[in-house]
Order: sequence, then C-alpha cells, then structure tokens
Amino acid sequence: MSVAIMKTKAELALAEQFQSALPALPGGPEVAKVRQQAIATFGELGLPHRRIEDWKYTDLRTAFKDPAPPSAGDAAKLTVGDLIVALGPYMDLDAPRIVFVNGHYRRPLSNLAGAEAVIVSPLSEKFERLTPAQSDAVTSLNTAFVTDGAVITIPAGVTLEKPLLIVSLTAGKDARLSTVRHQIDAGADARATLVELFITLPGSSPDQQTNTLTTLTAGDRASITHVKAASDGGRATHLSNWIVALGAGTLYRGFQMTSGLALVRNEIAALYRGEHAKLDISGVFLGRSNDHIDTTLTVDHAVPHCESRELFAGVLDGRARGIFQGKIIVRPDAQKTDGKQMARAMMLSPDAEFDSKPELEIYADDVVCGHGSTVAEIDEDLLFYCQARGIPADEARAMLVESFIGEAIERVEHEGLRHCLMQTATAWLNALPA
Repeated sequence: MSVAIMKTKAELALAEQFQSALPALPGGPEVAKVRQQAIATFGELGLPHRRIEDWKYTDLRTAFKDPAPPSAGDAAKLTVGDLIVALGPYMDLDAPRIVFVNGHYRRPLSNLAGAEAVIVSPLSEKFERLTPAQSDAVTSLNTAFVTDGAVITIPAGVTLEKPLLIVSLTAGKDARLSTVRHQIDAGADARATLVELFITLPGSSPDQQTNTLTTLTAGDRASITHVKAASDGGRATHLSNWIVALGAGTLYRGFQMTSGLALVRNEIAALYRGEHAKLDISGVFLGRSNDHIDTTLTVDHAVPHCESRELFAGVLDGRARGIFQGKIIVRPDAQKTDGKQMARAMMLSPDAEFDSKPELEIYADDVVCGHGSTVAEIDEDLLFYCQARGIPADEARAMLVESFIGEAIERVEHEGLRHCLMQTATAWLNALPA
C-alpha cells in the first residue's frame, strides 16, 4: 500500500507562484513547455527531506516554509553608486562585470571593458531553448523559474587577463525569489578567472531567496579559476548548484565562500571527461546565530590518470550548523587516480554543530585516495601567548580564526581577489558578539 505524502505549504505556494509567473517568464512556447515539465517534476519530488540520503542534514521540507514571490524585474532604478556600496571590498577589484539585479540583467550597471576577447551575454537574450539540467527538486525549480544569467564563451586559446565578475545583487524592501543560471564554456587551452558574487544592497529585505545553477565545461588543457562568494543576506536562503566537466589535461580551481546567510545549500558536482586533468576545490563557510550551511560535493573520476584535492574550512558561532558531505567516486577504468579530501571546523560556541560525512566509492585497484575531517576549538594556549605579548583578546581571537581559514583562501591565486575574500571574512569576524 502506498502512502500519499501531503504537500507542504511551501510546495503548494511554489506551484501556485509558477502558474502566476509563467506568462511573464522569458522564452517562447518551447521554453514554456520545458518549464512546465520542470514544475511537474518538482511536484512529483517535492522539497528534499531527511529521508533522502544526500539531504539527511538539510531537511528543506521543514526548513523552507515561506517561498518569496518571483522577482518581476523590480529595483530597476539602482545606480552605479548603489552597486559600489553593495560590492564592498570587491569595488576596488580591477575586473569587468556583468550585473543582475533580482535575477534580471542590468546593462547600465554592467561594464565589460577588458573582456572583449570573450563572448558574454545575458541568458534572457538567448532563450530560444532551455536545458532541463538535472532532475532533482532544486534544479527543477531553477528550470521552472529561471529569469536570467550569464552565458560566457571563452574561445580556444584565449587568455582573459582580468577576473570576470558575475554579480547577482538582491535589493528591495520586499523579499523576492531570484533564479539565475550561468552557462560557461571554455575552449581548449583557454585561461580565465571567473567570480560569482551574491550580494545584497544595504537596507533591503533580509529575507531574500536565491536559486542559482552554474554549468561549466572546460576544454582540453584549459586553466580555469572559478570563485563564488555569497554574503550579507541576513535571513536569506541560498540554494546553489555547480555542474563542472573537465577535459583532458584541464586545470580547474574552484573556491566558495559563504557568510551571513541563514539557510544555505551549496552543491558541487565535478566530472572528469579526459585524462590527466587536475581539480582543486576549496571553500570557507562562516556561520553564526542559527545559520545552516550545507556543502555537498561529488567528484567523479570517470577516466584514468586524474588528480583531485578538496579542502573546506568552517567557523561556527552561536547555534550555527555546518555540514560537509564529500564523495569521491573512482570508476572501474579510472586507474592511477589520486584523490584527497579534508574538511575541518572551528567551534566558537559550545552550541554550534558540525556534521561531516566523507565518502569514498572506489571501483579501481591502482589508486591513491584518502579523506579526513577535524573539529577544534580556539587553542587557549595560543590565545594566552598572543595576549601575553600585548595583543588584545578580541584581536588575538580574530588572528587565530583568520589563520585557521587562511589555508583555504590562500589557494585562490589572484592576489586582489584573495584580499577581497579575506576582507569579507574579517568583517564577519568583527561583527561577532564579544
């Protein structure tokens, strides 16, 4: 006998909001058909819950109660000055940018000078067709509601000298759902640094919601640095998916920083398509109060002679909860795989929680793979040592925390970008209660 699961208030609201929003969503009849199929898939699946193994620590059926209405392109009157305020430390970064406000492209705020060698355009101008992506609930919602995003093509052999910023800015007194999708294709031997920023204009509703999906395909021997920083959203919800495919001889460096967001699920799936590729994914998550930050990572070694490294570091205060689920899969033919993974957390409060679930699925015999996880508190001896040399307690504490997360941030090679990330972390630390 099958038991019907009753729809939650949020699931019913999302279905109703889709029907109301569909006429205004970009794309023709074929795109509308894909959207309707996606919302039907979501209707069958419902919000993920703890009985699904990959979601055992993040029960969206329980945590996600009040979906905000989709953005209709409001907050259009923002100025470059508003953008500069929202960018914070990133405003000094010498980088071209494409800007989206509440999920909609804003040409007056964008500036692509210095990125002439690559092809950058908003997805809303290329909605002849829409790819369904994966068939899970969150990406199905992304397909159903997506309004815009960046479509970036880096031609073969091209080097982008400056980082390219993909800015998603939320603004407005009312909470809105922003749904964006970025599609990045890097040709053979291309070199680029791509930075996704998710920021909120000061004074905006703290309850903004974001669903973002990025697909990145790197051609043979490409060298790509891919960074995402999401911060300062108050009680915001941030659901994020990266889907990455690596060609032969590719070098891919990924980094994610999350801070100041209430409910976060960062999901990363990386697939090796060619031999002798190298992947290095790292990240920092900073949680306080009742923040919930989930990082779920799958690295799929489908071919031989590839290398992967993962390092994630978190700092948790108050009743914050951090989750790291990291899976390395080594397929039967993926001999000579070299994969290592580490997750660690520093607890600033006895009420904070860190759940770590490292996994290895190895179906080949000639491999070198390993994983580890650690949890620690601030070393009181080191704190006393600093204070004994005249460093105030709060400053000494911040120094030790910055040192803890510094190893992950140092893996970002671009000095200016690395400085921005550390400034974001320092601002978060300075805002902690004494």
